[in-house]
Amino acid sequence: MNMQPPSRFGSGSAQMPVAFDRREMSQILSVYGRMVAAGEWRDYGISNLRETAVFSIFRRTAEHPIYRVEKHPRQRLRQGMYSVVGMDGRILKRGHDLRAVLRVLERKLIRAVDLD
Repeated sequence: MNMQPPSRFGSGSAQMPVAFDRREMSQILSVYGRMVAAGEWRDYGISNLRETAVFSIFRRTAEHPIYRVEKHPRQRLRQGMYSVVGMDGRILKRGHDLRAVLRVLERKLIRAVDLD
């Protein structure tokens, strides 16, 4: 007889929350660190939910996030599981390769340090 405790994620499934792995976090924090050094961003938050992992980026602490980097594993065979979402909820970039998706944020870095 199976004596496992009930899962907090519903009907007997032992599904773990979605999270960014070490490689993904390294890529995200690389961009984040450059934007902090440029004085554009100041804080971040990470949420590991049942179907989504979210890295929220803040200009100041206790504000609404200006960007969210999201990981949706269920979308990996469709549009791609990574997306960058703007403050207004629009998807700025979506794809299968996290590094390519993060480039939309790096373009903002080039503008942030432009001396013209």
